[in-house]
Amino acid sequence: MNRSDKAGFPVRDFSAPGRSPVYAANAAVATSHPLSTLAAIEVLRAGGNAVDAGIAAVAVQCVVDPLMTGIGGDCFALYAPAGASVPIAIDGSGRAPAAATPDWYAEHGIAITPTSPHAVTVPGAIGAWDLLVREYGTRSFGELLQPAIRYAEDGFVIQQRVGWDWQRCVPRVAGDPYAAVTYLPGGQAPAIGSVFRLPKLAATLRRIAEAGPRGFYAGPVAEDIVGRLTALGGLHTLDDFAAARPDVVVPVSTRYRGYDVYECPPAGQGLAALMMFNVLSHYDVGALSDLDRLHLFAETCKQAYHHRDVLFGDAALAKVPVEHLLSDAWKAAAHGTIDMGRARAPEIYPEIAREVAEGRAHKDTVYLCVVDRDGNALSLINSVFQGFGSGILAPESGVLLHNRGLSFRTEAGHPNSVGPGKRPMHTIIPGMLMKDGRAIAPFGVMGGHYQAMGHVELLTGILDRSLDVQEALDAPRSFAYGGSLELEGGIPDSVMAALAERGHPAIRAPLPLGGGQIIWIDRKAGTLVAGSDPRKDGSALGY
Repeated sequence: MNRSDKAGFPVRDFSAPGRSPVYAANAAVATSHPLSTLAAIEVLRAGGNAVDAGIAAVAVQCVVDPLMTGIGGDCFALYAPAGASVPIAIDGSGRAPAAATPDWYAEHGIAITPTSPHAVTVPGAIGAWDLLVREYGTRSFGELLQPAIRYAEDGFVIQQRVGWDWQRCVPRVAGDPYAAVTYLPGGQAPAIGSVFRLPKLAATLRRIAEAGPRGFYAGPVAEDIVGRLTALGGLHTLDDFAAARPDVVVPVSTRYRGYDVYECPPAGQGLAALMMFNVLSHYDVGALSDLDRLHLFAETCKQAYHHRDVLFGDAALAKVPVEHLLSDAWKAAAHGTIDMGRARAPEIYPEIAREVAEGRAHKDTVYLCVVDRDGNALSLINSVFQGFGSGILAPESGVLLHNRGLSFRTEAGHPNSVGPGKRPMHTIIPGMLMKDGRAIAPFGVMGGHYQAMGHVELLTGILDRSLDVQEALDAPRSFAYGGSLELEGGIPDSVMAALAERGHPAIRAPLPLGGGQIIWIDRKAGTLVAGSDPRKDGSALGY
């Protein structure tokens, strides 16, 4: 909790473990890896803008944190240029092969499993990075990839959280012979503090630096990836890769406590976060006890996620009732289901006869944000979905492929059913907070399904509970999904027991619930306030 110094300014208890927020006068960056943060700061100090710094940072992280992200994954971004009243939304998620139809899966009796080639959609990250740099950057794409190339070629040191995650994902990597050789030297995960190199990935990044996105979506790299996937039974073709394009899309938003919260539209799950903010607007969240707040979060979360699993999909190819889900009618109906004295099963409005998919755990993503000296703000997220993605490595290019297609349904008729050129429902969501038509905070929370709930816990911590940005990231988290209410260890046993008494299937979260970053633009003071999640290795820096 905050306490005040003699001048009345809120400060943390410096005798207790914790981090202070980072204050900066010119520019700031927050990422989940120290080398990624450093790369961004170096670009900013050399005169680059927020987009330049963000792309350099995420490229580095695709090398030094390979189980969380990679160039074989997807990317979303919200970019608020200084003076823009609405952020620009970039959908850099990959599409299914042209031959992927529900009928094909039914005819062949194939289910999409985590390590299947059918879980691999055409990776969208490189296309999204290139679009951002071409349209909004000030440096060349090739220049911005140089730090990542150096780390891949010369080596990088394994950080503590990266090494811990790497160890728990050994079975995934060991299942693919090429991935095992690359990522499990001597049959083991590299030790924390050791130096690791990825020379084939360095060569591929160099090719992309020279040729741009064609260096990935055509030629030897694409041929290597497609050859590996087809050898495993995948439906991918070189034409699928050549057709890959990111999209500039219209963001969705809602108003909460006088601020405008922006998210990317479906197929992302950001809409679910907005639905929860709308329900919570009925309550004085800051005045609630911990027990009541966590109960309210759980009930609100269950309602929004139930609708997400039934109704969300690729809005370009499926009808997603965005307007209805953000309407006063839906908000009132969802609010009406909440009983502050007991847990209830979620209901859906309107009634739709579809079963809800079971949750699949996937907590492996990186998020970063940057604000530059001119006030441009970037919120960017990149992911390979599960730890080390599909575990499938293209042998010559060193590209590890994500498994985002695992989110698809294979039955026809569902908004999220697999289809030619279709994008699966996505969990990775960057966020942007604005007020009076000006950016206030790029923010994001990693953690698979948890991310929409994470946006709610982070922003309500700041806007309702008066926590500073770092305290809001540090605060213990909860998540009601998949038939349980997960609680982090910082939530007292007494509160956990009381939640169980209200009917919640409360358990201790087996892993930390995600991670996150945020940069608050304090326009009155003319400064930036940045925070980075202690659940990860990263940091916030500014100057």
